[in-house]
Amino acid sequence: MNKDSILRSLQSFVVLPILATNMLVLPAGTIMLPTARVSMTEQNGPLIETITDNQQKIRIDTAKNIDTYFANHDMPLEGTGMKMVIEAEKNNIDPYLIAAIAVRESTGGKHQCKSQASLGKVNPFGWGGCKLGFTSYDAAIETVARNLGGNNPKTAHHYGDKSTIEKLEAYNPRTVVARYPEQVMDIMNDMASLEFTSAEKSA
Repeated sequence: MNKDSILRSLQSFVVLPILATNMLVLPAGTIMLPTARVSMTEQNGPLIETITDNQQKIRIDTAKNIDTYFANHDMPLEGTGMKMVIEAEKNNIDPYLIAAIAVRESTGGKHQCKSQASLGKVNPFGWGGCKLGFTSYDAAIETVARNLGGNNPKTAHHYGDKSTIEKLEAYNPRTVVARYPEQVMDIMNDMASLEFTSAEKSA
């Protein structure tokens, strides 16, 4: 072996350990995939913002429809539309259901139980007949929405996992008012059919 061959041989022994220290040792069968440094928040941010914006627009439009219906009929519940929308969302029910029941039961707060009014209380939903009263419209909306959504253990068997028409049949049985569900649903449709331009809705 000449001098050059010996030198090359020695260099290989020096280089191999250096290479080995820079190599990543993985268990047999491991598959290396390219790493993608993508921020899911940044990637989906515009989509999430769009969804959120659309949801908020629907909330505002629905509240506007409810309040406009109340205003057009000079009903005391005008201004409670957004509260109804928020409580309906919490309890997974149609916000128009709450509003329409109030229209059917008390003409939107015009004709409430006199016995409760004399005590300084309100009950625009006829909830519990004239035996119950609430300190505010907000409290009444919260209670009725929670019950209609099946989130009160005492009434869940009447309203939980039921369709809108079934909820209404439980709220006021057909033996009392035969067409009660249809009457309320007609009011719901009237409210939902109110249309405005985007400018009017956002005003």
